Amino acid sequence: MTERGSTTVRTGTLEVPGATLYYEVRGAGPVLVLMPGGSADAGLYGPLAEHLADRWTVLTYDPRCYSRSRLAAPVADQRVEDHSDDVRRLIELVCPDGERASVFGSSASAVVALDLLSRHPGRLDRVVAHEPPVVEVLPVVEVLPDAPVGRALFAEVRAVFRRDGAEAASATMSAGIGAPGPAVGGDASGTAPEGPQEDPAAELPPPDPEALRRMHANNPVFLEHMLCPFTGYVPDMTALAAGAERLVLAVGEESGRQLTARPVRVLAERLGREAVEFPGGHVGVVQRPAAFAAKLREVLGG
Repeated sequence: MTERGSTTVRTGTLEVPGATLYYEVRGAGPVLVLMPGGSADAGLYGPLAEHLADRWTVLTYDPRCYSRSRLAAPVADQRVEDHSDDVRRLIELVCPDGERASVFGSSASAVVALDLLSRHPGRLDRVVAHEPPVVEVLPVVEVLPDAPVGRALFAEVRAVFRRDGAEAASATMSAGIGAPGPAVGGDASGTAPEGPQEDPAAELPPPDPEALRRMHANNPVFLEHMLCPFTGYVPDMTALAAGAERLVLAVGEESGRQLTARPVRVLAERLGREAVEFPGGHVGVVQRPAAFAAKLREVLGG
């Protein structure tokens, strides 16, 4: 155990098929799993986990191909199903008596959240999926990016990474996703809506420098082995519909019509749900962490 801030952090490892997972647990109460997306590991959620540990037992972890988690074989293209099975096993570790856990995922880990709900609904309470980039659900239309265009973009990003490196690949992805737009229902000026402003004193601290270093080092694995398999995931709409009452489909209020925001709106329409707006854009948990944390508490009922 270690002390970080005012919270005791219990660390451990879990053997799963093909990997050893590193995890951290904080707090007490109902279990909440914060699943890191992109190239992030548990360190992304350290400040958020400490903030939420007053209400939940918060579990964070390093995905199987990142940071302090280890693969039993050389890294290869990753499967969404393997990552969701990892989370199921972590839930079983922390909830040995069969109680349900809530999960939050953003971007790539929101894809994992959808797969978890599809295949392991009995272990889940509330599922918050923030902008899963499942471009395969997009309809073919003339003006906005459709599924083939989205698929081609992420394939191009991987090709640019192989040829020119991570920085060039990230620039290609940002250009292809598109500029963020105004909040849905807002004006075109891009100015912030009127309303209460965040208290700077309540702002959450950023991840520590060591965590940032680890996550930066994971970026090549993300670009080569996770980006295309995860964005190519096709959700099981029948299974999601069966568990839709537990699913919160979240979208950034500043994401506008970005490629990463459009799939969640399509999912919401097809499942008869309302897309719930969260502060910031696709990386709102980093852009506006205190407001994002407050919204997450709200949708989780805490």
